[in-house]
Amino acid sequence: MSIAGNQFSVRTDAKPKYVRDLAAYVEEKMAEAKGNRSGMSTQTLVLLAAMSIADELKQSQREQRDFKREVRERSTQILKTLEREAQS
Repeated sequence: MSIAGNQFSVRTDAKPKYVRDLAAYVEEKMAEAKGNRSGMSTQTLVLLAAMSIADELKQSQREQRDFKREVRERSTQILKTLEREAQS
């Protein structure tokens, strides 16, 4: 696997295609961070890419948490409605 021109050996149970896809995603994020700017060090690009990926993760976690809360609230409402209907 190669990221930013550096070769890495990764030991994992994941499928090789998945690992290659991860590396490609990191490369993509580095390219986004670089944009039209030149002269950025690889270390800076990697850090910016990591921040972007971390931001995506945190947003996804927040969305998942909000979705779960919404499902719980709606489930509770449905159960209460069913219980009321069953009692009448």
